Amino acid sequence: MNKKDSYSNDGWIPREYHFRKVRALLEEYRLVALLGARQVGKTALARQIAGAEKEGATWFELEDTEVLARLEDPVLALRDLRGLVVLDDIQRLPDVFSLLRDLAYRPGPPTRFLVLGSASPELLRQTSEPLPRRLAFHQLGGFGLDEVDDPERLWMRGGLPRSYLVASDEDAARWRRDFIHTFLWEFVPDFGTGIPKATLRRFWTRVAHWQGLIWNDAECARALGITQTAIRRYLDVFSSRFAVRQLQPWFEIINTKQVRSPKVYVADSGLLHALLGLWSRERILSHPRAGAS
Repeated sequence: MNKKDSYSNDGWIPREYHFRKVRALLEEYRLVALLGARQVGKTALARQIAGAEKEGATWFELEDTEVLARLEDPVLALRDLRGLVVLDDIQRLPDVFSLLRDLAYRPGPPTRFLVLGSASPELLRQTSEPLPRRLAFHQLGGFGLDEVDDPERLWMRGGLPRSYLVASDEDAARWRRDFIHTFLWEFVPDFGTGIPKATLRRFWTRVAHWQGLIWNDAECARALGITQTAIRRYLDVFSSRFAVRQLQPWFEIINTKQVRSPKVYVADSGLLHALLGLWSRERILSHPRAGAS
């Protein structure tokens, strides 16, 4: 099957490598975390995996307040389940990992847990007790070059499926604008109280202007009128939510002075272009950060 034929009726591109990889992990481990940015396709992939189960799967959507209420007593809700159990949006229930391990590896008919989250393993470690052993991680990114037929479209719109797959560049631009607004609204509590969304938007845009460059906490702090400590925290939280990538430097302990700050990248080229206000190929190519993009 060629890549064009891999489009399904609803416009989706099956993530065959990730499908096989996660299923293999579920054979080796009984507790697997599928992590990635918002709207990267975790739920769609998990539904494909659940659909391949002979006996189906039990699904918990933790964005649903009624479902979350059912899991206030997770032992009662989960202990009698067998087969594959999927918990979507696991960062809303981070303290459940040790229980899942105990249930997955208890004697008797096996229960396997696939948990989906938009937070990195490092963030989950900070918000819960130490993550249990015998837990496997798989990170899902946006579409890759090996999954699409149109590399330029992928570069301009980015790899988030809904941006890449919509019919027009105008629809893709509108979707990315809405995504940025929703992302900031949803994750503002992670940054602390009293921080305006406008400040976080300005910070993310600042990262976009520094795409591929060595990060300077002090300069960004001066530009935004906040402390370097706050800037470092913002950078780490955006990174933990897969919105920003930090490329850490390699260094040895030697006498000469070395730069130890990371290079920074907006994690998706389509979001980079949206943050910079670049909605056409011509505008992207005329921008000073086109090469970094």
